[in-house]
Amino acid sequence: MLKPKQTWREVKLRERADRALVRQLAYQEQKSRQLQGHERDTIAGMMSASQHVRALLEEVHPIPADAAVLEVGSGAHGLVFYFGGRGVGVDPLAVSYASLFPMWQEDVATVAAVGEQLPFADGAFDVVLCDNVVDHAESPARIAAELSRVLAPGGLLYFTVNIHHPMYTVAAQLHSAWNALGIKYEIRPFADHTVHLTLAAAKALFKELPLRIVSETDDVAEVRRLARSIHGGGAIDKLRSNFFKNASYRLIAMRELPAGQ
Repeated sequence: MLKPKQTWREVKLRERADRALVRQLAYQEQKSRQLQGHERDTIAGMMSASQHVRALLEEVHPIPADAAVLEVGSGAHGLVFYFGGRGVGVDPLAVSYASLFPMWQEDVATVAAVGEQLPFADGAFDVVLCDNVVDHAESPARIAAELSRVLAPGGLLYFTVNIHHPMYTVAAQLHSAWNALGIKYEIRPFADHTVHLTLAAAKALFKELPLRIVSETDDVAEVRRLARSIHGGGAIDKLRSNFFKNASYRLIAMRELPAGQ
């Protein structure tokens, strides 16, 4: 079957996502060199993060020891490597990460694929993780739909993403536009992301999906408070704190059971 022809905007968005991957790989190659001899410290931090997330999910309901666990965007140091269960990691750079960080990557099966088109059957996983990934990818909405599709009825979803003041969404769109027009000038925060999501946009990713939202949290107020404490109380400082950047949005959800169950 022939794939539908992509629009100019879709082609440019794909190019932007590809550039973000190239930059991410270069960063992780440098990090791999820096971590040599300090891998145990990295593993301790990864274990702590994974078990924290597992504990959050088990407040909803217990996770079996042999649960099928998927992390979309498992990256170099994902949650799945020390989460427990039958883990699978998905990342476009999975092959490179397996050679850069073998000490933990070899313990979990990883697949080189994109989150917008997961190579798994419907309802294949008891737990699905996606930790601060979708704003680096081509289509956050398509990834969200795939997260829901591969989650088993009654299964648990853990999702996070960075969120920003709407001003940064506009700036990201401008950055994307001048690159699409051939102006080769990159600003790092925008070059490493395909989109800067607002809180409303992050929540909207899951509105039409068959998920029961267990909890939604964000730290926008804390990020603003911290910015004010760092910058002071002047008018410019207050303005700067209102235009917050890199706050966090977290969602925990359960895949709805079929009617009658």
